[in-house]
Amino acid sequence: MLSPDPIDVQVGRIIRTRRLAKGLTLDELGRRLGVSYQQIQKYEKGINRVSVSTLYRIAAILGVTPTAFFRDLSTYFHLPNGR
Repeated sequence: MLSPDPIDVQVGRIIRTRRLAKGLTLDELGRRLGVSYQQIQKYEKGINRVSVSTLYRIAAILGVTPTAFFRDLSTYFHLPNGR
């Protein structure tokens, strides 16, 4: 089995941090999103990638803009070719 992509892991950490700050349980977020709490756990651990549409819905539920999940990524990860 391949290791999760570090970017997916970081996005998952941000989801978890935002979820906890909002006071939502895994089950509550999963219910509002229409998925199981296990699926939310997989997103938060970076095991399953979050689609753009799902990330958009998560942002709405958590009361943040979708860009909140990408804001700090450039600090940790650099695009190929210096971009």
